[in-house]
Amino acid sequence: MEGGQRLQKVLARAGVASRRKAEELIRAGRVTVNGRVAALGDVADPGDDVRLDGRPLPRPERSVTYLLHKPRGLVTTASDELGRPTVMDLVPAVPGLHPVGRLDLDSEGLLLLTTDGDLTLRLTHPRYRHEKEYRVWTDPPDVSDEALARLTSGVTLEDGQARAERAERAPGGAVVVLREGRKRQVRRMLAAVGHEVVRLKRTRVAGLELGDLPVGRFRELTAAETAALASGDPLV
Repeated sequence: MEGGQRLQKVLARAGVASRRKAEELIRAGRVTVNGRVAALGDVADPGDDVRLDGRPLPRPERSVTYLLHKPRGLVTTASDELGRPTVMDLVPAVPGLHPVGRLDLDSEGLLLLTTDGDLTLRLTHPRYRHEKEYRVWTDPPDVSDEALARLTSGVTLEDGQARAERAERAPGGAVVVLREGRKRQVRRMLAAVGHEVVRLKRTRVAGLELGDLPVGRFRELTAAETAALASGDPLV
């Protein structure tokens, strides 16, 4: 078949499986396109009859992306095996909606949630190097020029070298901009230069600003914002 979308994406957009699980379904011969058993690598055009176990796929919902002002104390997962409250408790129950990346339990600020797997990949894969900006309050609160310089030149963590794109002094702490996102990276980098992070708030992802959105509230991204994120273009 020429054109169209890969079957993994078609199945994922229909909400029947993740892309990885969709590959397993295709390999198992459970997916057909226009009556023919599909093979991995096949694509489907919009008018094609795609079926799973002989049943037509459900019509995919419109993709949706939310910007949430995450409070402290919520887990950034779709569900939690310990029964703790999650960020999903603050947004509508939309099939396929999931957090884009993570914010720690004790961290707050801008968190994106989307049903668009391609957007998730673009925002989380290291090769795209999107900026993420964090406002941190530290103990001790006065971050020296020397410490800021070490953050931007690079510090050694247990999982390798880490470097801030920018680091600037702010009242009670600093503003730190990263282009990568390892687990608790900001906290570990500040600890490496002698400062404990007592509060951490993410204020920007790529060109999206948290702004004055109240804690615990969310808004849906506009079509222009979503398109800019997907393309990597700056938001104006």
